[in-house]
Amino acid sequence: MSQFIDLYPWLLPFIIFFGRIVDVSLGTLRILFVSKGAKYIAPIIGFFEVLIWIVVISEIFSRANNVIAYLSYAAGYATGNYIGILIEQKIAYGFILYRIYTKKDGKELVMLLNAKDMGATQIHASGSLGDIDIIETVVERKMTTNVEKTLNNFDPGLFYVTEDIRSRRSGIFPQKRWTFSRLRPGK
Repeated sequence: MSQFIDLYPWLLPFIIFFGRIVDVSLGTLRILFVSKGAKYIAPIIGFFEVLIWIVVISEIFSRANNVIAYLSYAAGYATGNYIGILIEQKIAYGFILYRIYTKKDGKELVMLLNAKDMGATQIHASGSLGDIDIIETVVERKMTTNVEKTLNNFDPGLFYVTEDIRSRRSGIFPQKRWTFSRLRPGK
């Protein structure tokens, strides 16, 4: 790579910029997987993250002696953060706890959520505005749009909060279809 950069020195800022984008995006994903306890995925991502970082930083130390290279490094870092967040939102890895507060009958919402293969628990409570029902459900992050659409259709005035959860056990969750199950008739 050194000879290539010696022939085309104007490419160095681009290599630094795109290397940092990949490096920082991988770092964002690694942190996500570490926080979710994915002990097999996180180290693999970390390996490639550090490998790319070492290559980029070694090129900076050996050749980058101008402001453009330094700005490329900083811009790649900032862009990598942005792209890492976009990737994280797209893959939507993990589960979310919805805690929903409504003045309407919570049993109806529980039945709506159950009809969509989402387990839900209702708690009757008293709030500052009178009696309310609190409904809790744990869903995959990929389903948040579907859940929020269901909630808004049920009661546009309800209030809810979400919490990121690390793990869950048992409960009512839709069965996952394996990608290869279509290839095995009768299964």
